[in-house]
Amino acid sequence: MSEHAELATTPTSVNLQQILRDAEIEPVIESLEKELVGLAPVKARIRDIAAFLVVSRARSQLGLEAGTPSLHMCFTGNPGTGKTTVAMRMAEILHRLGYVRKGHVVSVTRDDLVGQYIGHTAPKTKEVLKKAMGGVLFIDEAYYLYRPENERDYGQEAIEILLQVMENHRDDLVVILAGYKDRMDTFFRSNPGMSSRIAHHIDFPDYSESELVQIATRMVGTMNYTLDDEAQQVMQTYIQLRRQQPHFANARSIRNALDRARLRQANRIFRQAMDGNANVDAEALSTICAEDIRASRVFSGGLDA
Repeated sequence: MSEHAELATTPTSVNLQQILRDAEIEPVIESLEKELVGLAPVKARIRDIAAFLVVSRARSQLGLEAGTPSLHMCFTGNPGTGKTTVAMRMAEILHRLGYVRKGHVVSVTRDDLVGQYIGHTAPKTKEVLKKAMGGVLFIDEAYYLYRPENERDYGQEAIEILLQVMENHRDDLVVILAGYKDRMDTFFRSNPGMSSRIAHHIDFPDYSESELVQIATRMVGTMNYTLDDEAQQVMQTYIQLRRQQPHFANARSIRNALDRARLRQANRIFRQAMDGNANVDAEALSTICAEDIRASRVFSGGLDA
């Protein structure tokens, strides 16, 4: 084929909206909006990254190659702020735009990567990377990989293997590190090689009180339960008190609280049945009352556990 023929077959423009439609990115972003309450800055960053990926795909179609962009990320924030959910949706976006082959997410912690003796870490880390290839590797509490206070720790070996794969296979694997912001900052200062490979940093803020109330209401509905009017008021008071206590994990703590409320509700209904009121209808089985929540030790100053 002549040079003129090749030029004739090269498009001079692309339709970005068509790329979006073909990849079906908007439904993924919309599902993220529905799944997660609040987190406006996080959702904005995800849209920014999606726009960057679409434009990069358009440049590629016009022959404006710039190499595979670095897409490794760091999610920082407290527990229960939606980091794992966002990682799953990010994997979908990457897959639909052709940046990873499969779009699956492999979630791990230090224990899945670091061995207990010499020669144990490399095969463990490589096995995890093999499973994650073609998708996203999500490393929670990633700062635990580096323990400088322990001279016999093998975390550094796992980091070195990760660094090599993140550079050499960035067209087939995206690594997302996650954890508390201050600890991740310390981790990056101690591991500049890792820091230089992370292109996108996203901070996940804590939920506000009103957002946590929305989350509780949404979770109850998903479980096919309802809170009666008084229970809704008590739940709001519970959230106010629990947020002030240590080890509060945002949406995760709310889910745990509702699980315990369901347990108390079941015991309440069972006791009533044993006292002679054996017939129960769907409404009774699906309604969480104020007493089911108020029984929490949070109301007396203790931890709900």
